[in-house]
Parts: sequence; C-alpha cells; structure tokens
Amino acid sequence: MPSLNFRPIGTIHSPHKELQGMPIQPSGAADITGSVHVLEEFADGLKDLEGFSHIILIYAFHASNGYDLQVTPFMDSETHGLFATRAPRRPNPIGLSVVNLIQRKGPILTIGGVDILDGTPLLDIKPFVPLFDSPKTTSTGWLEANASKSEQLRSDGRFAS
Repeated sequence: MPSLNFRPIGTIHSPHKELQGMPIQPSGAADITGSVHVLEEFADGLKDLEGFSHIILIYAFHASNGYDLQVTPFMDSETHGLFATRAPRRPNPIGLSVVNLIQRKGPILTIGGVDILDGTPLLDIKPFVPLFDSPKTTSTGWLEANASKSEQLRSDGRFAS
C-alpha cells in the first residue's frame, strides 16, 4: 500500500505547553480556550463555519513517536488493544477533538474545550452535526465503567515518546 502524505492547513494554539498534566479529552477541558490559525491559502474554506457551535479538528500528534499495540489507557488500569483506546501513540498519529467554536475572525478561530498541545499541526476542520456525528450508542466496551473519569484525569506522561 502506498504511503500517504498530508500537509497542515494551520496550527492549533492552546495553553498546554507540555504533555504532562493536559486534559485527556475535551470533556476535561470545558473551560479552556485556544485558537486555530488557518494558513491564508486555506482561509476561504472557512466561509460559513461560524454558523456552527462545534467543529471537529483533525490534527497530527506531532509530539508522539512510535506506538505499542497493547496499552494501559489513562482511564483504566488494564491493558487493551490500541485500537480499543484513544491513546495518542498510534501507527498513524492522528487525533481528533470536537471543540466549541466561539468566534471566527478571518483565518483565526477562537475555540473552547481545548485538550490539544500548543503548536499542533491542523490537518482538517469539519462542522460537527449531531444528526450525523452522534449515533445512538448501544455499547462503549470497557469504557462504560470509566468514561466519566475523562473530566478529571490528566495526562501523566505514559504516552510520551
């Protein structure tokens, strides 16, 4: 299979300057704001985005190197398969976060609920649409007993390179 190449369309800025102590999900970063600086060449693509309350940011885990196929995630003490977790060290280090779109001024977006490391390369933006993006869930696997921990838990460095 051929390799794929992506180029950033902008940069995500946040108060999180290091991995240690960061929120592990947007639910734990409700009061944290940041910004997205979209490159001028892509700014026209932001037209009409301000009509959405939330957006999906797709980005590169630029501080992540390597991966393990079995990991102990932040929200459990048991080992799970990497693809049954949201651990940041992955074969393709791609992350996504649903954040609150507070404001757009030209190519700069002010966002809330930021659980992303400062300086993260932005790969794409999509509008969050509940009808499309919130299917009726019937099972959340091992996370059923642990998902509520996401609001309090912080990164402890276990996935640092």
